[in-house]
Amino acid sequence: MSHVGVPRGTVRKRRSLALLTAGVLTIPALAGCSSDGEETSRGVPQDIALTARQAVADGSTVNWAVDALPATFNAFQADADSATTRITGALLPTLFPMDESGQPKLNPDYLESAKIIEREPKQVVLYKLNQQAVWSDGREIGAPDFVAQWRALRGKDSAFWTARNSGYERIDKIERGADDLQVRVTFSKPYADWRSLFSPLYPKEITGTPDAFNDGARTTLKNTAGPFVLRGVSKSKGTVTLARSPRWWGDKAKLDTLVFRAVAPEDRTEALADGTVDVADIDAATADRITLARRDRGSNGQPLAHGPGSATTPAAALRSWALAHGSDEEAAEIAQAAREKNRKAVVAYTAEQKALRDFAVRKSLEPAYTQLALNGESGPLADDRVRRAVARALDREELARTVLGPLGLPAKPLGSHLALEGQPGYKDGSGALGDQNTKEAQALLADAGWTRGGAVQPPKDTKAGSEAEKKEDEGDKTAKGDRSDAEAAKDEAEEKATEGTKSDKEAKSEEAGQGTEEKAGQDAEDKTGKKAEKDGEDSAAGREKADRASEDSAASRDEGLYIVGQDNKPGSHAPAQAVSTGGASAVHVLAPARTAAGQSAALLRQAGALGEDGAVAAQDKQPGGAAGAYAPVGTAAPAPAAAKGQLGKDGKTLTLRFVLPSGPGSQSLRSVGDKIAVMLEKIGIGTEIIKVPDESYFKDHVASGVYDLALYSWPATAYPATDGRPIYAKPEPATDGSLLVEQNYTRVGTDHIDQLFDQAAAELDEKAARELMKQADARIWAAAGSIPLFQRPQLVAVDKKLANVGAFGFAAPRYQDIGFKNRQAAGSSADRKK
Repeated sequence: MSHVGVPRGTVRKRRSLALLTAGVLTIPALAGCSSDGEETSRGVPQDIALTARQAVADGSTVNWAVDALPATFNAFQADADSATTRITGALLPTLFPMDESGQPKLNPDYLESAKIIEREPKQVVLYKLNQQAVWSDGREIGAPDFVAQWRALRGKDSAFWTARNSGYERIDKIERGADDLQVRVTFSKPYADWRSLFSPLYPKEITGTPDAFNDGARTTLKNTAGPFVLRGVSKSKGTVTLARSPRWWGDKAKLDTLVFRAVAPEDRTEALADGTVDVADIDAATADRITLARRDRGSNGQPLAHGPGSATTPAAALRSWALAHGSDEEAAEIAQAAREKNRKAVVAYTAEQKALRDFAVRKSLEPAYTQLALNGESGPLADDRVRRAVARALDREELARTVLGPLGLPAKPLGSHLALEGQPGYKDGSGALGDQNTKEAQALLADAGWTRGGAVQPPKDTKAGSEAEKKEDEGDKTAKGDRSDAEAAKDEAEEKATEGTKSDKEAKSEEAGQGTEEKAGQDAEDKTGKKAEKDGEDSAAGREKADRASEDSAASRDEGLYIVGQDNKPGSHAPAQAVSTGGASAVHVLAPARTAAGQSAALLRQAGALGEDGAVAAQDKQPGGAAGAYAPVGTAAPAPAAAKGQLGKDGKTLTLRFVLPSGPGSQSLRSVGDKIAVMLEKIGIGTEIIKVPDESYFKDHVASGVYDLALYSWPATAYPATDGRPIYAKPEPATDGSLLVEQNYTRVGTDHIDQLFDQAAAELDEKAARELMKQADARIWAAAGSIPLFQRPQLVAVDKKLANVGAFGFAAPRYQDIGFKNRQAAGSSADRKK
């Protein structure tokens, strides 16, 4: 399952999510208050079928699904992804991996100790290495490896193509200690997150020169220092194969080989059923199938009450039989083909369900959270009162229940941008913004000048949808009241919008006779288009509407789908339009289908979300990607703005562009988006749903600033002062007039927030640093640029005989402990994987 909407950090690439797994837990999170007022909590625990090593058999192979082969094995390069993190975790030293509570914990396989030994005049950290720690070529791990990595990542030599240098630029020098097993690191200025450095640690052969760093570790790792070594990469098979390391000094790996296999999310049910993979991140639909498979174990061969054909009524079955054996030869042939197709589908489904009985669903919460991002660079959301109104309109508990409730996980909204529940220092800071309150949200909008009367008489040349608004006069500025620390960057960028073409054909037929239904739908669409053309003869506005209706009708005939908002009545709005994106298109849909809010809670994921790393210029706004998704046939078109009580100002309706991904794994996120749109409608804010392909969603829209509202996720971190700084830093103007936003894709920030991050990063007292982070979080809440919604669910299908693998939660996998349970632990020899 891919990570749609989980951006990879440009400053600390290790923030990317690599540990995606899940298990059956319904244990609620526990929260309380400590004596000093700090909120303490326990998050949902990991579910990995924890088993003692002596109960795990030696030998065998495990196949683990990943989204794709890693683009590089160098975790410090811009195109490193979740597969990079997953694989290098088994091959390279991680000095301080996160534990079950999300804290960095010293790894005794590599370190005997590591601590600050001097604070004045400069901070000095002394690392004492495990004397047995060696690289796979036999050379001991030592100071030369630390020095080479520091020089490659400190940012002073542009020949090294690095994605981040946070922390490394603070190092003044690195020296050998009292012996070869000691490394002394001196910092030029205090750095609280020093434990984040040198993980993963690469051998000097890779980091020592630009050529080796840039190219040497992209396709292979010749020298490693983990429980496994890299045996080979097969692009044709889509596999990366690891083998047990003969030089590993720690606990011996239980597995002979560990294979990471590229399997697309939509193919994982089949891959599990046919034995291609033993471990795979899955969505809620696949989890449901596994649950049903195990429930149906005692069905004694009876037909399944779910799957293909299960909804067929006796009357329908009788009619199908009658058609198949009737005198009408053409109808009989069609019916027989449909019955045969259904029979094969039932057989295949039943076989898959039988195979899925061998799997368990491991369930927990990912170390990541989903947020609603509000782009404060320009438009209505540049006014902090409008942003706060949006935030106050949200029922975050309902949104959490939408995703987490059906999975049996605690449906509790997240209260912090900088820590997840269960991590030290977590505190709900949402009070700085306020709870859901419709009246206060409406009052904020009124104070900002948005009223119902403001949208009654729109300008004649205004087209429907915010994408079609013309450029405002330079003197026409949005009214802004008194500011607080929540003030965002105030310079407004001009919005660009063009009309483009619809998507390519996506017609498909799954059942016999469906083509007849499509033909009927096409005829209806033809009639609709003709009616629009006739009605359009009354006025120039009507002609323009008819032209657009005709174009939409043609696109609908090509795709067999109906676009929400298509309305051919005279004088009505035409809310659906495709915006040109250089050969592709993104679909704009006003007002979501409310019925979609009940869709299943399949978790949205995206791999390779970011394109160029580092600063993102606001002027690089190029909507991209192929056409998105449309609403199903029969969805009602939205009512005009005035009828819905939509707010407006200066003849323009308050309509926000809500960008969502359109991929098959995006149902859950789109369901959350639909609910948010309904909540905003209640306070008079319209939403223009823009559905775009997953592959272009983040790079071409979120990172480029081509959105008003968007949903995406950030990974958890044990180092918020370092990792959170670029996400919430105040954007700064560049010399060319663009806006440098780092990873702050909401374009909302303040000087005070930046100062708190800087102070925390230099504060060596952990308690004081956490207090500074709580203050920063409160300011971020008040700024209302991003609204945390919930921690993401983590679902993993695992062969039920496997131990020590599944939903890891915060913790890193301990690869050497993964294996199949032995006979005694499994219960019988039949349970042992051969």
